[in-house]
Amino acid sequence: MMADIGTEIEKVEMLDPETEFLASKRETGNEWELFKENVRPLKRGRKIAILNDALKAHNDNDIKKSLFDQRRRLIQAIDEYKGEDPLHPWLECIKWVQEAFPPGGDCSGLVVMYEQCVRTFWHSDRYKDDLRYLKVWLEYAENCADAQVIYSFLDANEIGKTHSVFYISYALVMESKNKMKAANEIFNLGISRNARPIEKLKDAYRKFIARSMSRPKASEEDSTEKRLPIRSFGTVLSRGENRIQTLDSSDLSKKDSKPKGDRVLAPININIYKDSNSADIGSHHHPDVSKPDVNSWHSLGPRAERNKENNAIPTKWRSYKIPQRPGSRTGGAGASSACIEVFVDEECEETHRKNVESAKSSALQLRQEEERALKRETDLLREDPLRNFPSNSLPR
Repeated sequence: MMADIGTEIEKVEMLDPETEFLASKRETGNEWELFKENVRPLKRGRKIAILNDALKAHNDNDIKKSLFDQRRRLIQAIDEYKGEDPLHPWLECIKWVQEAFPPGGDCSGLVVMYEQCVRTFWHSDRYKDDLRYLKVWLEYAENCADAQVIYSFLDANEIGKTHSVFYISYALVMESKNKMKAANEIFNLGISRNARPIEKLKDAYRKFIARSMSRPKASEEDSTEKRLPIRSFGTVLSRGENRIQTLDSSDLSKKDSKPKGDRVLAPININIYKDSNSADIGSHHHPDVSKPDVNSWHSLGPRAERNKENNAIPTKWRSYKIPQRPGSRTGGAGASSACIEVFVDEECEETHRKNVESAKSSALQLRQEEERALKRETDLLREDPLRNFPSNSLPR
């Protein structure tokens, strides 16, 4: 008896994680595989258990409602905080929203939280050099249409100027816009300010120099081709554009044919030889070939002859009436009774009725109004991230 118990214990200990998961008969754990395309990656990574619980909200309205309620409680905790670090509850709320709403998007309200957080502490000298506060700014910039506006604001208000991550991120944004000179100046500014960690900044600057050196330099011929008008096949340039293109091509040919010496060569006229007997020889070899009619295209004929394929006179379609069967049209109340009855499934009708009744609740209406307001505010902030800031704080 004791030997059998020991054997069972050994079997349990030898189970691999997959077999143990199947033996546990858990109903969850595969949500990540179903929605992994919609999960926004985080630099710090995600916990799979929290991620699976958050992704179940796609199919469970009760879980979705609990997420919105928890977010409301965290926002309320920010207002009620009385501690020594008022930035801490903001960071906890942002971190929870990132975990609880993996796809991000407008319904999460993450962009609005970023904006409210940075707007709350932008004038505080305590958090100007705080790396946590700077990272909130950088995450906010990643969600905006033009991140350069954010970095110009940070530079003008001296926020995060002692951290190398500010200069690296700022320079990468300028490099993505092909503003290599501005990106180089930003790197040099950070190195001159001895931003920490300085080795990280210098290493990023070396990589930037290597990328800039490997970029192909545009030659003079390439720049001239870029100035020419772009047109599709078969289009005709106007007289002015054609003249400009001819002048540019002639200038290039002059540059290519310019002599290396100082002596200028006079133009040489080349005589073209024309054989007068070639026509007679060709007629002897091909006696059947008739001479083309020289005057065949001198006269194109009258306009009526040229437009002979358009001789058909258009008529009004309303003049032609479709014959109808007698008695097919009925007026009055009989017309409505002749309509085809649409089949409605009873189960679908019952589901629709339940959805309509649940939509009438005030809590759901409030949540829908909040989602619409969040989406509208998120779109506005992405286009103008500093729209709620005072005008005197904006860079000039």
